[in-house]
Amino acid sequence: MSTSRPPTPDASRAWRPAGPVDVRRTLGILAKGPYDPAHQVAPDGAVWRASRMATGPVTYRVSARDGEVRVDAWGDGADELAAEAPTLLGEDDDRSGFDPRIPVVARALQRHPGLRLPRQRRIFETLIPAILEQRVPGVDAYAAWRRLLRTYGEPAPGPTPVPMVVPLAPAQWRGLPSWAWHRAGVDPARSRTAVTVAQRAPAVERLVDRSYAEASAALQSLPGIGVWTSAEVLQRLGDPDAVSVGDYNLAKDVGWAFVGEPVDDARMLEILEPWRGHRGRVIHLLYADGALARPRRGPRITRMDHRRR
Repeated sequence: MSTSRPPTPDASRAWRPAGPVDVRRTLGILAKGPYDPAHQVAPDGAVWRASRMATGPVTYRVSARDGEVRVDAWGDGADELAAEAPTLLGEDDDRSGFDPRIPVVARALQRHPGLRLPRQRRIFETLIPAILEQRVPGVDAYAAWRRLLRTYGEPAPGPTPVPMVVPLAPAQWRGLPSWAWHRAGVDPARSRTAVTVAQRAPAVERLVDRSYAEASAALQSLPGIGVWTSAEVLQRLGDPDAVSVGDYNLAKDVGWAFVGEPVDDARMLEILEPWRGHRGRVIHLLYADGALARPRRGPRITRMDHRRR
């Protein structure tokens, strides 16, 4: 039996938040499918993630016990990650003014008091997978993300519970040949958008300190980025009001939960209007509680294998 100990973290931080933090659910919004090579939930419940900070790659492990959250980090970006860990885990998530209003929302809040909205300050890292999810089923987008990272990414530093991969840097995304996107099942429209965004990565990253409205407008000024993609990014930037208008399932799910039948985007926004300022929070809470799980009996989005084209 091996008696070797895992490497000592390059940086660690213990944080005692003012209220509960559900680490797994809070960071879960950053995961891209159950087999994301940059995200792993260990058997002990700790969440492991690989990321790319301004100072370099990092792997971090987050766990909570007895009201304290502990973050251990490995790699060149460890100190930077440890410094921003509370922000990442929703320290700035402000619920003031949030009124559940109706039993289904109140029940979700009661059952998931530790669900916070994380603030992932690396906008580019959230934007690329959102682009991969444009106009395709999530399972296909997750597979493309997984193939590209495992083929072209670098191993995550530290003692990861399974092999993990650091998301690609902007220069790596820019340098991918067309056949790499094709093999991963990404059509030319999405790959062009991803490359364009990678070319403007420094400007994209600077949006992190702008208001949500300004960041949304700036993102939507980029070719290939619309309201849905922008909202997907803002949700991971901590915006409690971001709603993914244009999502294939969301309006139908919201309609089923609130009025017992699928609705369109316009009707969904009418339903959510009483929670303006926290509309995204309502959606996250209801998904966490299983309240947006409508029966899947209708037609589904057509899956297309772009690798065969």
